[in-house]
This record gives sequence, C-alpha cells and structure tokens, in this order.
Amino acid sequence: MNLPNRLTILRAVLIPVFLVFMYVRAIPYSYTIGLFVFVIASLTDALDGHIARKQGLVTNFGKFLDPLADKALVMAALAVFVDLDIISAIPFIIIIAREFMVSGLRLVTADKGVVVAAGFSGKLKTAVTMGALVLILLLIALKNDFNWFNINMPDNTDRIVSIIEQSVIWLSALLTVISGIIYLKGYGKYINSDK
Repeated sequence: MNLPNRLTILRAVLIPVFLVFMYVRAIPYSYTIGLFVFVIASLTDALDGHIARKQGLVTNFGKFLDPLADKALVMAALAVFVDLDIISAIPFIIIIAREFMVSGLRLVTADKGVVVAAGFSGKLKTAVTMGALVLILLLIALKNDFNWFNINMPDNTDRIVSIIEQSVIWLSALLTVISGIIYLKGYGKYINSDK
C-alpha cells in the first residue's frame, strides 16, 4: 500500500477519533484536541492527492476512498455543529446535496468516459469550507476549553462569535451552490444524454 493511500486511510480513521473528542466532554480540552485531530485529517487530504499525482501513485483504491473520506470528514464536522446548535441544518443540507449531485454527475460521466475534474470553483469552495470548519472549531475550543470569551470581553461577545460562525458557514454554503451550478452547466448535458 502506497503513502497516499495510507494518508487517506488515516483520514478515515481520524473521523471517529474527532467525533469522540467532540462528544466526550469528560476528556480535558476535548474540543481543542478535536480541533487538532480535524486539522491533521484535513492536512492528509491536501497531501495524499498531491503526492499521488506528483509521484504517479494514483490507484483505484485511492480514487474510491479519497473522496469518501473527504466528504465524511466535512459531514462529520457539520453534523456536530448542527447537534451543538451552532449552525442551522439548512447549510448542512445544502452542502450535502451538492456533494451528492457532483458524485452523481461523476458516475454518469464516468460511464461515458468523461472525468469531472475539480475546477477553480470547487477548489475555492473546498478551501473556504475547510477554513470555516477550522474557524468554528477554534471558536468552540476557545469558548469551552479556555473560557476565553468570558475573560474581560464585552457582554455581546457570544453574539459576535455567533455572527462569525453563521457568516462563514453561509459563505461556504453560497460557494457550494455556485460551484454546484458551474458543475451542472459544464456537465449537465450528460444527464440528458442516453447515448
């Protein structure tokens, strides 16, 4: 098994580890550890594809597991945020729907020998989404593990933090919709073609 595939497996394994730290509050600094686990998992996402392409180590196993692990990691974080009542379920559903749509497009086009490559809009969406998730996890850790917002902070700090969290997740959802539309415009013709 090559290094990119090992990194992908590591990312998949880190997802339940991340969830344990986000839910087991008896563990000291659990949110902070969860943040670091999420960041490490995200870095494996950036590394595995880069290494696989650069060293010619692309495998069918990697093609299968890499996008699955990516989506599972993002969905795990979003589900935690919904469960903790930090974000609404609406952006979560928007992001999931787009991922299913792009996966469906890839299935249809693969049957016709066409590869749906990640374009600029998809890469921007991914970067903003991962940044938003890390920022929200950081804010959760600062608030809960370090009580940072209750130390010499204005009374409206919780409201400001909430506005930041909502803004970044809705920005991510907006970019998700835009990139989904771009993918549909580029590859939608294959949905209507039965040849």
